[in-house]
Amino acid sequence: MVTSKPSVGLIGLGLVGIALAQRLRAAGFEVTGFDVREEARTAFSQMGFRVVDSCQQIAAAASRICLAVFDTRDVLKVLEGDSAQVDGADRAASQGLLNQPGHQNKVRVVIDFSTGSPELLEALATRLATQGIDFIEAPLSGSSQQIAAGEATALLGGGTEAIARYSDILQAISPKRFHVGAAGMGAKAKLATNLVLGLNRAVLAEGMVFAQSLGIAPARFLELVQNSPANSGAAQAKGDMMVALLNGEAVPAQSRIRQHLKDVELMLAAAGADSQALPLSKVHAALMREAVQHGEGDLDNAAIIHRIAAARTKPDPG
Repeated sequence: MVTSKPSVGLIGLGLVGIALAQRLRAAGFEVTGFDVREEARTAFSQMGFRVVDSCQQIAAAASRICLAVFDTRDVLKVLEGDSAQVDGADRAASQGLLNQPGHQNKVRVVIDFSTGSPELLEALATRLATQGIDFIEAPLSGSSQQIAAGEATALLGGGTEAIARYSDILQAISPKRFHVGAAGMGAKAKLATNLVLGLNRAVLAEGMVFAQSLGIAPARFLELVQNSPANSGAAQAKGDMMVALLNGEAVPAQSRIRQHLKDVELMLAAAGADSQALPLSKVHAALMREAVQHGEGDLDNAAIIHRIAAARTKPDPG
């Protein structure tokens, strides 16, 4: 006898959210989605998924909740709302998924796939535990395309028993998983690995622009890199996109500059709190801030090559 798998509620229907939904559906889960953007809900519905109109309806529909929102501020807003900051009639409207007045939710676990603040997520896990709700961090290392293909790496933070209890969802999302510690440690591991990944992309872009200035065609340079010790995962994943961008072609976003900038800002803040300098990441952050200022924040991370190609040294007046 075949039994259906428990329904999963998904909040956040952007690039990552859609990739997660596709993985879950392929594994036999029924997915119910919500996003604050109407256009995202419409697109999700057109893909054949069930859509609801509020976080509260997600809580009523599923005991397992997956979050694919932008940052920890959004995680806290979705789950707990802004009730601590408001009073009176506005309080009910500002409450989150888990504390809506008069609403009985059946949430048993929250799995957070975003990359956020380690300290805030650790504190959130403690608060959820008092409500009998497991909290699992599962930030994914990889683009939305890699997530959809099951090629992303999940860096898990949370209790061992909770991770085992919901291994069916985690396995559906990513066969490659590493449990790195308690809640908060997943974010720390993701920030550290993302630092290396982001700088690899930036270095590839700079090398390609430099090679082009020397008269080496971008496609030829990429071939050289991929067949030398300079090869990297970034060269494999983003190299062709960078070549296309230098040729004036548009490429679909698999990840976004503004999202990685958020991660690098978290890295710099964490390092600053520990008096650790990150000189290369400071330069990288400045490039991405410039990209956002030029309206490129929603472009794929490969588009960092635009900022490097646009950089020109000033002639020496002497």
